[in-house]
Amino acid sequence: MRTKLWARIGSGVAVAGVVGLGLVAIPAGAGAQPELPPVSAEELVASVGQTSPGPFGGTVEVDNALGLPAIPGAPAQLANGTSDVRIWSDGTGRGRVSLPSAQGERTLVSDGTTAWAYDSEDRTAVRKPVTAHEVQPADPTRSATDAIAQLRRTSTVSVDGTAEVAGRPAYELVLTPNPTERTLLREVRIAVDAEKRVPLRLTVLANGSPDPAFEVGFTDLTFGPQDPALFTFTPPPGTTVTDAPEGTGEKPQRPEGVQPTVVGDGWDTVVVARAPQGDRSQQRPEGAPDLSQLGTPVSGPWGSGRLISTAVASAIVTDDGRIAAGAVPEQVLTEALAR
Repeated sequence: MRTKLWARIGSGVAVAGVVGLGLVAIPAGAGAQPELPPVSAEELVASVGQTSPGPFGGTVEVDNALGLPAIPGAPAQLANGTSDVRIWSDGTGRGRVSLPSAQGERTLVSDGTTAWAYDSEDRTAVRKPVTAHEVQPADPTRSATDAIAQLRRTSTVSVDGTAEVAGRPAYELVLTPNPTERTLLREVRIAVDAEKRVPLRLTVLANGSPDPAFEVGFTDLTFGPQDPALFTFTPPPGTTVTDAPEGTGEKPQRPEGVQPTVVGDGWDTVVVARAPQGDRSQQRPEGAPDLSQLGTPVSGPWGSGRLISTAVASAIVTDDGRIAAGAVPEQVLTEALAR
């Protein structure tokens, strides 16, 4: 979802895995190949960029075969396998997401002015005001649209037949990296609704494997007005409610010196970031994932650290607090760190 609210508290819906590409939660369900009027790739891309799904409700299936290592304390949606998420939007900035957890469910609700994150397992809720820059349509198809815009210039774009997703006919839009792109990815496929022209499913395929490394899409979907009660939240009796730290009401700024650096563009983009100095001296917060022992030791002219690899992405966490990540092989990361 593109909204900063859902990107922050709802990132468990579908872990990027494709680090640096922004391919987060977009809406799966395979079906027959319906007969549809021919459409050119350029026409399909243009129509996707000009549409909005409006209000909708449905179930999103996440099929994750990224090969992520086990991370203690990380959300269940990070684990390999399949999980379902329920999602609703009123098309104007209010939304609801239900995420299954080990012993219950996490519920994320925004009424446009207040956002709630409720965990039924430990009966806790975090409340946060939605600032002006966060009030955007809760549109889970937005990330696919952004991916098309970001990758289009460095890709061969084509239409590869049709598909049926969540009972709806769709065109299969395919983005294939140009030969000059150094990436772990073979192609990204986006099933685009033939009528609404919104993305319904996104499939990421890595080099060397015929099976999707990551797929996320609707298994059922209904367009149209949703029950307004879905977009309000009242903490159940016995819930411990805490308030998230208040912002300034303006778009948050990173502290000086920790802005990420983007090296390259398109498929072989690498993002290099540095944690604030104070963060590395502090103890890891209770319940936060422990990343200190993940991956394998690596070193080079840039320093030393640990390499974490998945089917579609890799990252190097350096001993001096830098992180370089992208849908690229190790060599591209080390070149970015050496700059």
